[in-house]
Amino acid sequence: MNGIAGRIAVASLVVAFAVAAILTLGVFAFSAVAFERLMVEHGSTVIAAHEMFDETVTRFFLGSLAVAAGASVALSAALARRISRPLREIGAAARQVAVGDYAVRVDRSGPEEIASLADSFNQMAGEIGEQKRMRQEFIANAAHELRTPLTNLQGYLEALRDEVIAPDRATFVSLHEEVDRLVRLARSLDSLVDSELAASPPELIDFDLAVAIKSAVEMVRPAFERRSIALTIDIPPGLRARAQPDHLAQVLANLLQNAVRYTPEGGTAIVAAARRPADIVVSVTNSGAAIPTAALPHVFERFYRVEKSRDQAHGGAGIGLAIVKRLVEQGGGQVGAESAGGRTRFWFSLPA
Repeated sequence: MNGIAGRIAVASLVVAFAVAAILTLGVFAFSAVAFERLMVEHGSTVIAAHEMFDETVTRFFLGSLAVAAGASVALSAALARRISRPLREIGAAARQVAVGDYAVRVDRSGPEEIASLADSFNQMAGEIGEQKRMRQEFIANAAHELRTPLTNLQGYLEALRDEVIAPDRATFVSLHEEVDRLVRLARSLDSLVDSELAASPPELIDFDLAVAIKSAVEMVRPAFERRSIALTIDIPPGLRARAQPDHLAQVLANLLQNAVRYTPEGGTAIVAAARRPADIVVSVTNSGAAIPTAALPHVFERFYRVEKSRDQAHGGAGIGLAIVKRLVEQGGGQVGAESAGGRTRFWFSLPA
């Protein structure tokens, strides 16, 4: 009786008894008097009228009441089962999720409200499972990124301690590179955490987008020139947008550094911007090996690497694009990536 089925059945019985009480009062308190009066007016005695009422109306009423009560209980029990069964399934699935089984799903059944609850539960379980996967991958990748330079530092220091290698300039340059790699990783993590912990949306400022992009390009132009990468800027003059200047500068810097890192020597890169009906889209396109289609949805995840080897030739910690996504979305924009035909294009939008 403590379950939903028992409560529905009790509620139905209470309603049935209330209806029966009202009908009983109406039939036996008022209808009997009216019946007797009509029968007497037509020549019957009061006793005969009572007997006729008892034999007809009373029996019919009591029989109908019994049938109605039985039907009420049966229908309420059926309704209760229909509602309680999917709820029990959702409850059992929730207990499985609580112990770590995030693959569990429930069928969409029952009334629309219950079916909607099942949809919400399945979505929740899927998102929790995805968050767990990303958390595990984040920990594993962070450990890898830390382990590689620390292992190199340990090897160099042990070799210097044991006088296996000489403390010359080349050795100290290598040590400095490994320390610098750790510093960049720490800074990237700080930027990512700061963007995730931001309590309120950034203050957006209206400014000339062409000037901001050209300024960001000039900062990395020497890196493009060292690799003989032909850099083209395609931005219409007077194009204005709304953004947080520091956030935009960091987004552009990360995308441009990404282009330098993955464009082969002698390749090409294009920085473009164009107005759309509701916003402005900025893109950085570079030549080179395409990103596999299956990897495109994940390139903005923290520590995600298309190249699982994470070879030092390409560098980076796999956080730059995650920072881009976070900062752009905080400013009310969106990000995306496309890769086909030997060209890869990263884009983001800004409020116009």
